[in-house]
Amino acid sequence: MLALDPKTTALVLIDLQKGILSMPVTPHSSKDVLGKGTSLAQRARAAGVPVVLVHVGFAADFADAPPQNVDAPLSSAAPLPADWSDFASGLQQEGDLVVLKHQWGAFTGTDLDLQLRRRGIKTIILAGIATNFGVESTLRHAWELGYDLVVPEDGCTSLDKDLHEMAFTRVFPRLCRVTRTDEISFTA
Repeated sequence: MLALDPKTTALVLIDLQKGILSMPVTPHSSKDVLGKGTSLAQRARAAGVPVVLVHVGFAADFADAPPQNVDAPLSSAAPLPADWSDFASGLQQEGDLVVLKHQWGAFTGTDLDLQLRRRGIKTIILAGIATNFGVESTLRHAWELGYDLVVPEDGCTSLDKDLHEMAFTRVFPRLCRVTRTDEISFTA
């Protein structure tokens, strides 16, 4: 069991929103990851741990989407559904912090670091979709900012099983403590 101090810990959930949850993912289903995230959030709130819900969204014309030239650009051929960035039903609760991002990671261009530091946060539990996109990008930036990190493997999933496994076996152990959602507890 990994016991974390609720006074200096925050839970950050990445992209548990309708548009992302509707994508085909593996090795864990969107339903399972949402369930693990919801359960972690309930336990965190009960312990007084701040819950941060991060979602990604863009203007209808994608004017605020990353503009770099890449081989596989974000498709903007069709507008996103109106509820694409909405959190899964029942996930957001009163008092949760909400961060809207316009790229993979949750720190660049947002006030996430400010919100966490002003609350005295030293440890971040990070989970969500997709492992090797939003979760990994946020993890790397948080590590560079000096946060201690905990990532439950069963609280994340990706678009590709091999990329998920590569992140958890090759990258994440160098940046965080890898665990499972039921192994996380909060003790003062």
